[in-house]
Amino acid sequence: MNHAAIRIMLVDDHAVVRAGFRRLLEQQPDMQVVAECGEGDRAYALFLEHEPGVVVIDLTMPGVSGLEVIRRIISREPGARILVFSMHEDASLAERAIQLGARGYVTKSSAPEILTTAVREVAAGKLYLSSDIATSIAILKLTGDANPVKLLSPREFEVFRLLVAGRPVADIAKSLNLSGKTIANYQTLVKQKLGVGNDVELVLLAQRHKLL
Repeated sequence: MNHAAIRIMLVDDHAVVRAGFRRLLEQQPDMQVVAECGEGDRAYALFLEHEPGVVVIDLTMPGVSGLEVIRRIISREPGARILVFSMHEDASLAERAIQLGARGYVTKSSAPEILTTAVREVAAGKLYLSSDIATSIAILKLTGDANPVKLLSPREFEVFRLLVAGRPVADIAKSLNLSGKTIANYQTLVKQKLGVGNDVELVLLAQRHKLL
């Protein structure tokens, strides 16, 4: 085993997808997958246990989402190197992940070699975006597309994402380790900031900005 290998933790709720990417990464002589899982809560515990050099994580998972895992890991270890590997091609979502502390964002539609390049770049402390995401972010900046979701704090955005995914308040509270009352307060605040009156309008806004 190459002791200088990049130690990687894979977090994706699809076991078949995880197995495929594990094979891809472990074909690289400088990479070693030291842990993998499909749930956010488990991901945080495994991070503490294995201290991987790079965490490769999806954003959409049952229970605690990838964004919340990023927040927890960075809160515990600000220097952690996290690479988001997601089917979501939305620039706002990529920006949010970077704001929370992720060092890279690659879409699952990217060629396999893009993922291995991204892992090496992130491991080296660099920021890496796949070209489709980099283009989307550039267009967003150039066109000044007024996305009201940008008004939300990281925590408000997390609650917003879970609400529009149809998760009940009690479930969101459990996922984020907050009280139901706190989530209800966030729900009210999010609606006020986004200028919507009910949950249906919230979902429509999310669809309009391709956040679903």
